[in-house]
Amino acid sequence: QVQLVESGGGLVQAGGSLRLSCVASGRTFSSSAMGWFRDAPGKEREFVAAVTWSGGRTNYADSVKGRFTVSRDNNKNTVYLQMNSLKPEDTAAYYCAGSLNSNFMSVFPREYRYWGQGTQVTVSS
Repeated sequence: QVQLVESGGGLVQAGGSLRLSCVASGRTFSSSAMGWFRDAPGKEREFVAAVTWSGGRTNYADSVKGRFTVSRDNNKNTVYLQMNSLKPEDTAAYYCAGSLNSNFMSVFPREYRYWGQGTQVTVSS
């Protein structure tokens, strides 16, 4: 069993930055690929980024590529999402998710087993 707790959300002006953190409990974290997703009002849950168990490979949605960076520190059981050049359309609740797979960075929520409670990011124009 893995429990995930996100933090770092908030209100920021367009062009600003935020760093989200997701702390995991449970022995399987270091062997799990991790993903970030977001829920915006009126939209389906959207893939944002993912990282393999080692942190060696990453995957990004086209909408955030070049602006967001996903990373992890297995010694701290933490995965990060650095968000730069934020836009109003990035406003959403952000969730981290844990996979049972080590290296498959799925873009589909159904492929992830564990979910955090979410942290709200609001970008003002």
